[in-house]
Amino acid sequence: MTCILATGCTLADRPAAPQAPPVHATRTMAATANPRASQAALTILRQGGSAVDAAIAAQMMLGVVEPQASGLGGGSALLVWDGEHSRLHFYDGLALAPADVPADYAHDAAGHAWPKETVQRSGRVVGVPGTLRTMALLHRRYGRLPWDRLFQDAIGAARDGFALSPYLHLVLTERPELARLPQFAAYFDAAGKPLAVGTMLKDPALAATLALIAREGDAPLYDGILGEHLRRAVDTGPLPGRISRADLSRYRVRERTPLCITAFGRRICSAAPPVAGGLSVLQQLAILDRVGIARYQPGSVQAAHFLLEASRLAEADRRRYAADPDFVPVPTDVLLDPAYLDARARLIAPDHAAATVRPGTIDGRQAMRPASDPMALPATSHIAIRDAAGNAVSFTTTINLNFGSDLVSDGMVLNNAITNFATRPRIDGQVPANAASPGKRPTTTMSPTIVFGPDGQPEIIIGAGGGARIIDSVVQTLVGRLAWGMSIRDAIDQPRIGAQNHAEELERGSAAERLAPMLEAMGHKPKIDIMNAAVQAVVVTPRGLEGWADPHRDGVAMGD
Repeated sequence: MTCILATGCTLADRPAAPQAPPVHATRTMAATANPRASQAALTILRQGGSAVDAAIAAQMMLGVVEPQASGLGGGSALLVWDGEHSRLHFYDGLALAPADVPADYAHDAAGHAWPKETVQRSGRVVGVPGTLRTMALLHRRYGRLPWDRLFQDAIGAARDGFALSPYLHLVLTERPELARLPQFAAYFDAAGKPLAVGTMLKDPALAATLALIAREGDAPLYDGILGEHLRRAVDTGPLPGRISRADLSRYRVRERTPLCITAFGRRICSAAPPVAGGLSVLQQLAILDRVGIARYQPGSVQAAHFLLEASRLAEADRRRYAADPDFVPVPTDVLLDPAYLDARARLIAPDHAAATVRPGTIDGRQAMRPASDPMALPATSHIAIRDAAGNAVSFTTTINLNFGSDLVSDGMVLNNAITNFATRPRIDGQVPANAASPGKRPTTTMSPTIVFGPDGQPEIIIGAGGGARIIDSVVQTLVGRLAWGMSIRDAIDQPRIGAQNHAEELERGSAAERLAPMLEAMGHKPKIDIMNAAVQAVVVTPRGLEGWADPHRDGVAMGD
């Protein structure tokens, strides 16, 4: 069937899938948002590749078959578990602001706001992409197979054809204006309608780009012909941007210390700012453990109340304090301190919603900063992989909005990452922590997460794609697994509830929608909406590996 996201397509609109357990395996597992990406990862694992090798192959395939969400023109955030040395690493490969970024990217010189859609789909908001340089760095550190081998499945799909997937079809249906743009015309018929699901598509320009990178590494983008073409593409349209040769050549991946807490009897680690989603995931889990959510039934109004209140508290902190720590001190040690989390949890009443939720009070000037108000809510995708040696990768990747800036260079869809900065450089005379600045990385709600078992080894490798709803989707899934003992399939498939998207939300067309009257009686103001964030996860159990990919999109888990 066909449905339109903007007018109410939900998971309930899709044909019901037969009930089945999660996917099981004994040695390796990959879960991504598209079957061909999962297969590309599994192929590499079968050839003896590492979890990082498989993640690179999956990302290259996603850029072909899921071009609306990620690719070489975007940014990434990864947790990598190095099993040989028993160490967890976090790599920040986000797109960053070029040296020429406007201090006030959303307004003209007189302070008048540009039309939102014009800004979002312009060269003005393209950040220096980080994904390819991140992949190259990780391959040097953790790769086992030759670099060029990791590209072969993606090159073949772009050159020989791939089937238009159901979720890509829905995105195209939501954005019919793309039919008027030559760079996206191949997705539409002569009448401007999206091609049917299953239609075979080819992308020869992207195939050539992937083949070049397979031969020469990341140099063509950061110091060569692909970078020159990208710069020209950015410098076009009514609101052009400027990315210089120096912006590209100087791009560096940042290795940062992961954030970790203890909750539900597990050590849980996630990404650190500017990847702000990790901070919110950890805060919410710690708060929900403290209020005893495990005592309440999944799907109950009491459980929903706690999920919403914890989300509201974490969102307030995220929007006030999260930023690029290379530019602004971010007090993560305070925000995750047990005493601070105890105090935040005590703000949740068991029987009614808080009338107002404010950021926590922290000493110092930063406590006076205004909240950030980014323009865009990213699309994104997530990859979860575990290899035969016990290495693991939790990898969230994005070009921000669906189809990013709507600019394409050599087959690469370019990001609109600058829209993740606050829309004004000053609010009430104060500079938001997440204000735009040259060389700065905007905050993001990406939330790659790894939960460690009692043996100190990865037990759950998880993350999601889907803008601000990523955070609540990851939290709800982990509560389902850790507090309520659900299988990973049942935990992921729960009706969605959250408040990280500027409003309290219940998933349209799901059982959560029926909780609205009871939540309203408690003082909540729930909005019934489409909540299509997609969680991917791999779980290590005493019986082997379990995996599941969210049915909100096209994902599958595959393993051996």
